[in-house]
Amino acid sequence: MSPAGASLPIVLVPVGTDEDALDACLAALDASTPAGTRVWLADDAQAGPRGNAIIERWLAQTPLQAAHTRRASPIGEAAHLDEALRACGDVDVAILASDARPTPGWLERLQDCLMRDPSIATATPWSNAGEAASWPRIGEMVEVDASPARLARVCVQVGHAHPTLPSAITHAVLIRGAARVRAGGLDPASYRSWYAALIDLSLRMSGLGWRNALCETAFVLRAVEGVPTDGDMEALSVRWPAWHAQLAHFLMDDPLRLLRERMIDTLAREESAPPQPDLFADAS
Repeated sequence: MSPAGASLPIVLVPVGTDEDALDACLAALDASTPAGTRVWLADDAQAGPRGNAIIERWLAQTPLQAAHTRRASPIGEAAHLDEALRACGDVDVAILASDARPTPGWLERLQDCLMRDPSIATATPWSNAGEAASWPRIGEMVEVDASPARLARVCVQVGHAHPTLPSAITHAVLIRGAARVRAGGLDPASYRSWYAALIDLSLRMSGLGWRNALCETAFVLRAVEGVPTDGDMEALSVRWPAWHAQLAHFLMDDPLRLLRERMIDTLAREESAPPQPDLFADAS
């Protein structure tokens, strides 16, 4: 019998320089992702000796179907991810930041989001790391005390509306392969950072009729926000002059407010309820 994760999208983790965060990310992947899920750790010559040791130890014991590649010299974040995505062809790929920590069920719910609505090109989960998909407050970094298992359980109770976001966000995103290929993939000639290249790809896919959606049934924790490389936001402004105003209006209008409040209320009810066994293993 095939492992449960064999039918799920590929998870692509671009390895970063924060070794402690990478260690926590890999532990969360093991705890929150079905055995047999395909995971590719792609290193643009970023990890040091300790990072490589963490990866080797994890590869030796993970229940996931994992692989690791490392370039001899770096080519830049956007170029490296473009290279990796092109190698995946037109399959759906979930890109997970190496300093992020997914909660239980994250990948299955992102996949369900794409399957539920063929107009969705990117599915982005909630995060505590600010920006448009931030919870509990939009655009703010907030430490979340609830356990990953509890967050995962609460997310599933808020519905399946999958509202539109201005763009996908870098903490975690599942990209529909057919939409990515149709849009031409990333543009590493114009952008060096994954942050800016993802916004550009999201806007090009939107122009072709697809949506960038919030998968409100999934949550991925992160300690920091994504950041652009110098010059990338200026390049975005030239190609997409309305982008900054569009994002500002989204943050000010806050169309996700009711969803976030529903999650807050549901979490409060959970915390006040009598103790009962978790549906998920506690990954806190």
